[in-house]
Amino acid sequence: MDNRISPHRLAIFQALFVTFLWSTSWVLIKIGLKDIPALTFAGLRYCLAFLCLLPFALRSTSREAIHRLSTRQWGLLALLGLLYYSVVQGANFLGLAYLPAASVSLIWNFTSLVVAMMGVIWLAERPGKMGWAGIAVSLIGAAVFFYPIAFPKAQEIGIMICVVGMFMNAGASTLGRYVNHQEDIPPLVVTTISMGIGAIALLLIGGLFQGIPHLGLQHWLIIAWLAVVNTAFAFTLWNHTLRILPAMESSVINSTMLIQTALLAWIFLGEGLTLQKWLGLLLAGAGVVIVQLRRME
Repeated sequence: MDNRISPHRLAIFQALFVTFLWSTSWVLIKIGLKDIPALTFAGLRYCLAFLCLLPFALRSTSREAIHRLSTRQWGLLALLGLLYYSVVQGANFLGLAYLPAASVSLIWNFTSLVVAMMGVIWLAERPGKMGWAGIAVSLIGAAVFFYPIAFPKAQEIGIMICVVGMFMNAGASTLGRYVNHQEDIPPLVVTTISMGIGAIALLLIGGLFQGIPHLGLQHWLIIAWLAVVNTAFAFTLWNHTLRILPAMESSVINSTMLIQTALLAWIFLGEGLTLQKWLGLLLAGAGVVIVQLRRME
């Protein structure tokens, strides 16, 4: 009897493990934000992750690809880095400084819907009845989660930051797909160069405007775990699963982060959710899955 796990099933377990790691990031960031300024924190995380990836990007095959980059391609990678790491990740950390983790995760979950709408506007892609139904379900879920629409002033600032970051994330996702599929640049080179440029810019901005506080052992352990495990290792493993899993399965697995994040925030941060908010999360997540299924038909 053959008890070996099939490559497909193993890839599913690996993808779920990655989403779990990514979900723990929200909890670890909330803990670190008690003592570390948001932009500085984000800059330190991604600069360290960049340093972890750099030795692999300096191998002979990757060095050759880097040498072949045109001025235009360097510009695209710089733009991607500034948009995805400096702006999007900066907004993510800032949002978590003002809002509960579940709220930020919910807003970020709408990125795929915005990407779908960009396809409607710029690529004349029609979502179809199923796609529009998914968008409607997600919007209803968000309305249920945030009802009644009344927030403290600090949370209003956090929501504005997250909404802007979410739209920038959608733009970065679109640009990232273009660079990876149209420019014939190895994924490792794309990730390393864009992350390096964006992370260094983010750390400089954080250091200039928020300063770099004295960090204890716990702070460095959180930063190191986020950088090495939840960024460098997790993204590498996720990219491996993408070679095996169909896009539909990857999308559905990625959507489980919304619920995982809420559960982890409840367990470790005491961010309890009412039945109404759980219903809103489930509806919003289901809507995103429906839209993704429609886009992959």
